[in-house]
This record gives sequence, structure tokens and C-alpha cells, in this order.
Amino acid sequence: MSWHIKTISEVFKELKSEESGLSVASAQERLQEHGKNLLEAKEGRSPVKMLLEQFAQTMILILVGACVLSLFMGKYLEASSIFLIVVLFAILGFVQEYRAEKAIAALRKMAIPSVRVRREGNIIEIPAEELVPGDVVVLEAGNAIPADMRILESASLKVQEAALTGESEPVEKSTEALKSAEVPLGDRVNMAYSGTVVTYGRGSGLVTATGMKTELGKIAGLIQQVQASMTPLQRKLDHLGKALAIAGVLIAIVIMVLGLLRGEELVDMILAAISIAVAIVPEGLPAVVTITLAIGAQRMLRKNALIRKLPAVETLGSVTYICSDKTGTLTENRMKLVYLESIKGNLEVDSNLNSEDNLFRTGLIASMLCNDSMPKRSPGQPLTEFLGDPTEGCLLVAGEKCGINADDIRGIFPRIAEIPFDSVRKRMTTVHKASRDYQGFKCGEVVSFTKGSIDGMIPLCSSVLLDSGVAPIDNENIEKIRKAAEALASKGMRVLGITMKKLDAVPEKVDESFENGLCFVGLAAMIDPPRESVKGSIAIAREAGIHTVMITGDHPLTASAIAASLNMAKHPEVLTGEHLNKMSPDELVEKVRSVSVYARVSPEDKLKIIDALQKNGEIAAMTGDGVNDAPALKKANIGVAMGITGTDVAKEASGMVLLDDNFSTIVAAVKEGRVIFENIVRFVRFSIGGNIAKVLVVLLAPLFDISIALKPLQLLWLNLLTDGFLGLGLGTEPAEADVMKRAPRKPDGQIFELKDVFQVTWVGLLIGSLALINGVCYFKNSMGLDMIWQTMIFSSIGFAQLGQALAVRSSSYSAFSIASNPAMAFIVLLTIVMQVGVIYIPGVNSFFGLVPLSLTDFLVSAAPGLLVFGCIRAVKLFCNSRV
Repeated sequence: MSWHIKTISEVFKELKSEESGLSVASAQERLQEHGKNLLEAKEGRSPVKMLLEQFAQTMILILVGACVLSLFMGKYLEASSIFLIVVLFAILGFVQEYRAEKAIAALRKMAIPSVRVRREGNIIEIPAEELVPGDVVVLEAGNAIPADMRILESASLKVQEAALTGESEPVEKSTEALKSAEVPLGDRVNMAYSGTVVTYGRGSGLVTATGMKTELGKIAGLIQQVQASMTPLQRKLDHLGKALAIAGVLIAIVIMVLGLLRGEELVDMILAAISIAVAIVPEGLPAVVTITLAIGAQRMLRKNALIRKLPAVETLGSVTYICSDKTGTLTENRMKLVYLESIKGNLEVDSNLNSEDNLFRTGLIASMLCNDSMPKRSPGQPLTEFLGDPTEGCLLVAGEKCGINADDIRGIFPRIAEIPFDSVRKRMTTVHKASRDYQGFKCGEVVSFTKGSIDGMIPLCSSVLLDSGVAPIDNENIEKIRKAAEALASKGMRVLGITMKKLDAVPEKVDESFENGLCFVGLAAMIDPPRESVKGSIAIAREAGIHTVMITGDHPLTASAIAASLNMAKHPEVLTGEHLNKMSPDELVEKVRSVSVYARVSPEDKLKIIDALQKNGEIAAMTGDGVNDAPALKKANIGVAMGITGTDVAKEASGMVLLDDNFSTIVAAVKEGRVIFENIVRFVRFSIGGNIAKVLVVLLAPLFDISIALKPLQLLWLNLLTDGFLGLGLGTEPAEADVMKRAPRKPDGQIFELKDVFQVTWVGLLIGSLALINGVCYFKNSMGLDMIWQTMIFSSIGFAQLGQALAVRSSSYSAFSIASNPAMAFIVLLTIVMQVGVIYIPGVNSFFGLVPLSLTDFLVSAAPGLLVFGCIRAVKLFCNSRV
């Protein structure tokens, strides 16, 4: 229904309501019909579903298959061991995701607001969730709009719609019906929408839609239709898991065929196949990835970034584009007076706080008196907050910064008459009488001040204020004023004209005819200023190869000016929503490569932009706080919502919430994401290298008459010890010194580059060869009768991987540095103790099929650790690369 084109009487008739409001009985009937005025939350995942999802990963499924096969063969010990490992890792993943879901659920809890409505002619207060279409709602400054409504009454009523439209300036509301049904939301001045806030004036509205039928509800529904995509790491690990599964099956088949051809027993060959499956799968990978991401998430929480889903941490490290809303994200979401320009030139407010310039201070006094906002101060603290319109409030704040107390100046110049602001005149006038001499004004002197649109005020001016006094205005002055106003507007600033008029006595009548013969004082130029830390953060992001893009519903000039001030691009190219919608999808895919500022865009436009970037292979992050950001937050590879000013809808759609609303926190999160990604890749290389060694031993041992070199249970222990504990230590490594000076990893790149394949291959061959040499030598010496040879293989691989883990640590630190990573030092000591314990503790060693080693044999089995460490460090020094 196009309520904005209907008259008030038509709306009342359509909704079967009246000015006195609904009856109590009618309201109850409508509540039953339309339901509560609430947004329907998308049903979250149940704990059971979260737990089951842990078992759906490819690598876990391989182990489940090995477990089932072991059961089928009657190998209950091996089957139960594999099953326990699978359950352990699944529980770890479940606990972390469940905690993340609970954290965001707590963040969403808010008190239910109350609203004042007129029912049966009486104004009563009810919970906002009980509103129904046809209710008459009373509105005043500070109220949140609880539902969509047609404005019935407007007394200078202004509504801040930034959360819905992206427009930072409050919109003045009127009651007249509009002519066109196609008017955008931001221009429907006779409507107020759920999720917006009254900033000034008072009025009333007739509820036209509640709950999911509101404009906010439509966006919430749009979010739920957007399908979440896999993160880059999830895709890469999925590919890796499938590749390992195929490799494991093929190698197991080869082992069985070769063994059967040599006359081996079928049962032994199936056991060998299970060993291959256990050896090739890095069981610790899902757990180490989960725990590493969780540790990163906890570190980020300490930096005010709440991670809603663990893979979002890694996604941040791969981001190539940050698409940011302007209002409240790049800017402070508050107006600030930047310049006061008089006929002799402009003065920057922050640089002239102690200025005694007469024209400057007269302009400040006029802007503070011709002003309806009220100071809201804490005792002994400078004024930073106010009640009323943001534009007027910033004038009060600027005056106080310059030493003019708002309460004092209003006491010296009490208001005795006024002409309120209206959207036709686009100005307001106040009349004052000085109670004492002050700043060139005499006690008892009557003066009026007018502020508003400069275009409408210049024709009303007959004079101009100079240092020497008042002088007649001429065409040169007028042209100078117009050019100054245009120059300020081109910088994206809102410009107001300020005038005054000294009177002989208190006027008998004050109306529009009074506004003539004015004296031009100056221009006030305001802007929603960028956050102080954002410029540096954008520069860091640029050095890291990340493009920052502004996407806003605000005016193109304002957006371009803010982008230029933040150095988002040397010459920011601006694309408006109007031009964007005229482009084909292919044209937009090409255009997004060069555009850094999008202005006057709708939620649907934001989705198109994100989609176009993703089609270019980019990893896109979307930051924002408003309802209008939510669909793009969901569609983006990672959505980043504001925790303080952000709406519940935006938080629900995001992967990360900034608890301090600070854009710079995103850069810290990107750094953390890169560190975590590098650590996970470091672990994967470490794990695959070790697993190649284990597969090599199992595969080649039959050539030396060893049918089963390592039992599945022994392989599970080695994988848990190395892939689990040592992998976790590698996952906590600190950042490389140049982590934010590198380009993002290629979004379509694999975890393994060619040099990585070479590195894990030669390391795997080295570890496998050293372990096999030890095992074969002891096997030949004992004629295969003493199981010491199997213990030697087991111990050699364990210590070799210990040396490997120390060697592949961060290149920025010593391999033996404790201070850089105390957790790694503790894990190394724990691993040594556990490895020694499983060999020498009676009962434990027999459970694993091991025998105690003599001191000499133990040192021989530990020697591969030193050799592997030395070889890897030598290669790192020679190649000067991270391996």
C-alpha cells in the first residue's frame, strides 16, 4: 500500500481508525490478526545440529570409515581408539561454536521499549510489541519509531533515518500527501519507519504496518534469503580432505594388491589398509584449526572484536576489499562545526578556539542563540552531548569549545519571540533582549538572529557585518558569499547562513514579514567528521593490499569529500545508485574494479556491489551499523557490524561485531586473521610432511619383509601427539614482522603452493627414510622376533616430528625462543614427557604394543629429530623463505 500518496482522511478510512485512536477491543482483535510487533528471528542451529555438523567433514568421515572397517574385522581396540579420537575432536569443535552462538544471543537481548498511543481518546503507554495497524502514536524528540506510520501531525518533527537510508541528516516530516508512488524511502517525508529515531520536535503518526510487514521487516526477510557461503579456508581444507581421501584409498588398494600378490593374509592386508587411512589423515587438523581460530577469537575479543563464527577470523586474513558504510562507521555519526566564514574569509573552528575575532565570536553567539537544542552536560565536564537536532547541537558544542557557555549566553540574551523553522522558508528567527553589555551588544538592546539556507537569506540582507561595523551589502559581497558557500558545499559540508538585525524596541508582531533588512554575519559549515583513527587504518589496509570502498545512501558530494579526506583514493571515483541500476551485471563487474565511492544506494544496490566484487574473485568484507547494511553484511564473505550503534538486524547478519564501533579494530582483526591463517597453513604443511613420512614407512616396509610397520593404534598416538599437541603450539605462533606489508593471499589459491609441495615432500621423505633405516636395521638384527624394531620406528618418527615442529616455527623468532611463544615451549616439553612415558611406563607400552628401549637405543631413535631440525633450518637460511 502506497500510504504516502494518500491524504490523512483516506488513511484513517483505509485502516478503519480515527483521531481518538482505536478502541481497546478493536486493538485486541487486530493484535490477534496481525500478531505482535516483532521481527521474526531466523531459527538458529540447535546444539544437536551443531554437533552433527562436526562429523560431516571429509577427514572425519575417512576416520569413521576406518572405524567401521575395524569393527567389521573384529579389531575392537583399534575401532574404539579411532572412535574416541573422532568424538574428542568433534566435541572441541562443537564447544567453540556453541559458545560463539551463546555470546551473540546475549548481545541481542534488549529491554522491550514502551510507546505512548491514543486509544478511545486517552493517551496511554503500552509495550511497543502490542502496537497494531490503526494505532495513533504520540511522537517526541528521543523516541524510537516503533512501527511504520503515516505522519498525522508535525511540529518541526525531524527523524534520523541513517539506520534505514544511510542519510546522516535528520529529515523534517510533513503531513501533506505526495504525488508520486515511486518516491524512494528517504524522500517520503510524510512517513516514519520502524528502526528510525525522532531527533527534534513533536508529532503523531498512524501505524500502517508492524513486525515483518514494516520496511525494516522486509529487509530482515531479505537477509534470511541470502545464502551464507563457505570461507576460503573451509573450501581449501575441503579440497585437501577430498584429495587425501582419494590418495588414501588408492594407496590402500596398492598395498592390499601388492601384499596379496606376495601371499600375505587378507586380514593383515586390511589392517595395513586401515593403517594407511589413519596415517594419511591429519586427525588433529579439524581440532587444531578450531582451537587456533578460537584462541584468535579470544585475542580479538580482548581488542573489542566479537567473533560470531570461528571461520570469520580466517576470512578477515584473506580480505581484499572492505566495503564500509559511511555514517557511524567511517564517520562519527554526529555533526561538527568546521568553519565559520565571514565576509573577510573563513576561520577553522578548532584552530581558533581562543580567537577574539569579533566577526567569529558574533557568528558563534548568533548560532547558539538562534538554536532550539539543549545542552546535556555532566558537572565539571566539557559539553559533548545535547538534546535536539544534531545540526543545532554541534553549534552549541563549538561555542562552548570556544569559551562561550550556552546557559550563560542564553541568560544574557533571553529569547522574547521567535519564528520557528519550516521547510518552505528553510530558516528560523529568534528575538532577544540583552540583560547586560556583552560582545558589542548594549544592555537593553533588542536583536534578532536568523539562520538557515543561504540561498533564501541573501535576498533578505541589506547590510554586511565588518570589523569596522555594519556596511551596505553590494553585488561584490553577494558574489563572494555565494562562491564561499559553493566552495564549502563542494567539500561535502552542510552550509547555513547566519544573519542579525538590531532593533530599536521589542517588535509588536513577529512573522515572516519581519525577516528583511538583515545584516549578513557569516556562514557556518558543518560535516559529520571522519573518525580520527580511520585515516591511518585505511593507510595500513592499503599497504596490506586491501581496498577500502565507501558504500552509502548519502549525497555524492558528501561521500566524495569524506573519501578524499580519508585518502581512500587519490581521485575517488563516485558511482550513484541511479547510474548503477542502469548497468548490466557484466558492466558492473567491470566497473567495481575502479570505483571507491558509491552514493545514494539502496540495500539491493549493496547486494549487487558485493556480488560483482565476488564475481571478480575478491574476498569482500562489509562493515556497517544500520538496518540498510544487513543484507550486504550477510552476502559478504564476512560481515562486520557495529556493537554500540549497530542494530540487532545488522548484528544478526554479521560474522563479527565491533564492540567499540572502531574502524581501526577491523585492521587489528585483519592482522589477527592473517596470523591465524599463516599458523594454520604452517600446521598443515607440518602435518602433511609427517603423514607422508608415516605413509612412506607403511608403504615401503613390506619390501624389507615387514608386513605392518606401525599399528593403527600407534599411528593414532603419533598423530595425536604431533598433529594434535605440536600442531596446537604452531597454531599459537606470533605474527611475522611484515604480516601487514604483504598482499592478501590469492582468494582462489590453494593452501599448497609449488614450493610448499616441494618442502613437505622432501621433509616427509627425510623423516620416513630415517625412521625406516632405524626400523629395518633393528628388524634385521633381531630377525623380526623382538618388537624393538617397531618401537624404534615409532620413537624415530615422534622425535623427528618434534625437530620438524621446532624448525618450522615463525621466521621472525629463534626456534628455541620461549618468550615469543610460551605455549609452544610448554607443549614441546609435554610432548617429550608423553613420548617417553608411552615407551617406558609398564602397562601403557604393552597397550600400544611397544617395548622399553635401552639408553643407547633411545638416543639412536631421538637422533632423527636433531637431523631433521638441522636440515630444515639450513634450507630456511639458504633459501631465506618461510617453510
